Amino acid sequence: MVKQNTARHGIWSRELRAEDPTRRGELAEAAAELEELGFGAVWLGGSSAVRHAVPLIEATTRLTVATGIQSIWQYEAADTAAEYAALEATHPGRFLLGLGVSHAKLADQYRRPYSAMVAYLDALDAAGVPAERRVLAALGPKMLRLSRDRAAGSHPYLVTPEHTAEAREALGEGRLLAPELKVILETDPTRARTTARDHLSFYLGLPNYTNTFLRLGFTEADLTDGGSDRLIDAVYAWGDENRIRARVDEFHAAGADHVALQVIEAGAAGDALPREEWRRLAALLN
Repeated sequence: MVKQNTARHGIWSRELRAEDPTRRGELAEAAAELEELGFGAVWLGGSSAVRHAVPLIEATTRLTVATGIQSIWQYEAADTAAEYAALEATHPGRFLLGLGVSHAKLADQYRRPYSAMVAYLDALDAAGVPAERRVLAALGPKMLRLSRDRAAGSHPYLVTPEHTAEAREALGEGRLLAPELKVILETDPTRARTTARDHLSFYLGLPNYTNTFLRLGFTEADLTDGGSDRLIDAVYAWGDENRIRARVDEFHAAGADHVALQVIEAGAAGDALPREEWRRLAALLN
């Protein structure tokens, strides 16, 4: 199975989803700039769908656009396959389908998530969506093995380099490993960690993530009061250019093929695109 061409770095963003038709031009322009800056992929966060990728693909020539992730509870496999086929017919090789089981608190239908994912992949197989054009948002060992056996690889969210090393061992070589990493372009430790805690508080209410942290050696104390400094520093890259670049390099050294960078800003407004921060990231990575 050939790895998707995503290059070493990409951008993860909820704001790039093309849900508001009045923003299509703005989003297309931003995607074109990200391609020019050297990012290999854009990951559309927030339970995105195949159709959200279309204007970004149309505005670029080689950028991979991926869902990061599409919830299997929110979109039927048959509809996903039909949208994939239409996009592949017009822009072959440009889209990567990221799938996940979401969380019990966010999906009313949530039940037996592993079995549900297997059934969803079976339906995609029957509809002709190739395994090498999809990745799974895998955290635990069973889902990582499924990513190895039934997909091109894995796109884990909110993880550490230690998790990346475990994921690489589970996936083996030849599978794409593209973890997401949150970046705060702030050098003051207090301000950076305050921004991180404000952002992390939502995720600390989701057992899929907290159980993963506990498996990685964090304690219940690390999960209280918005997260300990140890936890914050493990899952957020903050600081000056050298420190952030070193944190990204840790993920590559642990086995990542590609790191999807999500810019986190204090008091960010609505759907505003952090384009200046993306430029700063491109400069420090290159």
